[in-house]
Amino acid sequence: MATIRARLFVVLVVLLGFLTVAVPHPATAAPLPGSLWFDGTPVTVSAGRFTDATGREIVLRGYNVSGETKLSENGGLPFASVADARKSATALRTLGGGNTVRFLLSWAYAEPVRGQVDTAYLAAATDQMRAFLDAGIRVYPDFHQDLYSRHLFDPDSWYTGDGAPKWAVDLGDHPDESCGICFFWGQNITQNEAVKQASYDFWHNAHGVQDAFLTTAEKTMAYVQQHLSADQFAGVIGFDPYNEPHAGTYDSGQTSRTWERDVLWPFYERFRARMDAAGWQDKPAFVEPNLFWNANLDFQKQEGGLLDAGRLGPRYVFNTHFYDQKAISGIFMWGKAQDGQYAGDFGTLRDRAAAAGTPAIVSEFGHPLAGTVSDKAPTVLKAMYQALDSRVPGASWWSNPQASGPVLSGTQWQWDIYHGRHHEPMNGNPDKVLTEGDAWNDEDLSAVHLDDSGTVTLRQDARLLDRVYPSATAGTTLAFTYEDRSRDGSTTLTWNPVPSSLPNVARLVGSGQYALLKWRSDGGPAPTELHLPASFPTSSTTVVSDLGTAHAPPAYTGTTPIAVAAEPGDTGSRRLLLTAPDSGVTHYALVTNGSTAAPTAELLAAARAELTAWSARTGG
Repeated sequence: MATIRARLFVVLVVLLGFLTVAVPHPATAAPLPGSLWFDGTPVTVSAGRFTDATGREIVLRGYNVSGETKLSENGGLPFASVADARKSATALRTLGGGNTVRFLLSWAYAEPVRGQVDTAYLAAATDQMRAFLDAGIRVYPDFHQDLYSRHLFDPDSWYTGDGAPKWAVDLGDHPDESCGICFFWGQNITQNEAVKQASYDFWHNAHGVQDAFLTTAEKTMAYVQQHLSADQFAGVIGFDPYNEPHAGTYDSGQTSRTWERDVLWPFYERFRARMDAAGWQDKPAFVEPNLFWNANLDFQKQEGGLLDAGRLGPRYVFNTHFYDQKAISGIFMWGKAQDGQYAGDFGTLRDRAAAAGTPAIVSEFGHPLAGTVSDKAPTVLKAMYQALDSRVPGASWWSNPQASGPVLSGTQWQWDIYHGRHHEPMNGNPDKVLTEGDAWNDEDLSAVHLDDSGTVTLRQDARLLDRVYPSATAGTTLAFTYEDRSRDGSTTLTWNPVPSSLPNVARLVGSGQYALLKWRSDGGPAPTELHLPASFPTSSTTVVSDLGTAHAPPAYTGTTPIAVAAEPGDTGSRRLLLTAPDSGVTHYALVTNGSTAAPTAELLAAARAELTAWSARTGG
């Protein structure tokens, strides 16, 4: 019997060894359909920017996949099946214009028993991740939590949480949960003593719970690294260690800033070490400050932003969320968002990331799509995307483009194909099954749902979501803007009209959408790329650039300065490729769908002359 036990122990060690030691990847897969010679390289951080192996400046845009992970109905996974993950990935590319997802994971399901990682869960999560990677979509996983854990909440509670497993909650001697008089679930963060004490215990490693979390995170990362091909793993761009961190309770004399310095940042350093041990040493940690550092309500705001962490790049990315709590409150902002509404908020983010020597990403932003404040959503989301594109309001962009700042990366909350079709027993209560909205704390933010035929369908204006953006710039972006002409009901919103001083450009654009990119080349061999939305079919896309002009641009050959190609992944999405074989030269490109018929050569030449003069006037 002892011999049998010894053999079983050896087998167990062999089986579990892969969870802590990085090993070679599976055989390299074939390149994705639609890939060109410069595609598929890892994204890293260099000189405060996301870059690929050719040195191009990379912008990450997409969605969170998804709030379904918070629920029990699919076992803490974003999807019920790999087939659903593939369906979602294709739609996210073709309908949502995304090239990146923040992929939510659940600690509760990864480690349901202390010290025992559920490899079946990790396998299912990795398979679903692979569906996005195979569609040409980059992935950064996130061990998600809200209100620490659903296991803190009573079966008949008004609220729920997600994150920590039941065993971690049971270790703490927490009071019965109660938020008191709360109008929004987020008030539990600062008013629910059970949530506050459980969070405090985690940050202070009571009962070794933080150690356990870090060990599970390392095993999870090692599993992903080992079970993706090298090409697939290249599409995994980093890891978000902890969603929306908050102290729970501050120690005597402690401030939000000193908590970040003395508690949060050491945790990130420990997580970073686990990434290195798991074979993620070349990928950054997407670290979030105290979630209230950039609150736009003064009574919520707390000093923070990892101010004492020094220079973060290249091993860390400054990662934050932004929700307009004034608009969501229904009290502190009565009207709708306007042009430039969030220029200051996102400008602060740009400045903080620049000071930290690293790129910024807004890993969550959004607004309720149902309920009493949902009428604000079209303008709030337009203003948020505008602020991601440029720190300059539309009304002054043409006269002051040089103040735009870097184009920010961001992933909207959220992309849940099961929206409105859930079957979630809230807090395990079979008598309280949630089916509507996002099935979590009355949220309703998903950009998509499934129609009655099972087809993924947008719940927001396609003009807003599927956008032109510079996904890769061969050099340095100097200025960018996109007028999406998205709608608020029956009203078309135009916040950045072409000025009357450029009459031929205005005539060319007409009532269509347009984007304008200005960049300085760096002599790199790969082209600049802009994502082309479905509203920009090649046959009606016009480009005016110092590189030339084109209506219905030709297919990419490597020698054509203005061309179109498929985006990798065989989803049908497309990109515009601009090749500038020089270095240190300022270039511009206007892209519009304003003309279905080919513009005259005279109009193209006149518009090009106006833009060339404008580019010279505005510097670069």
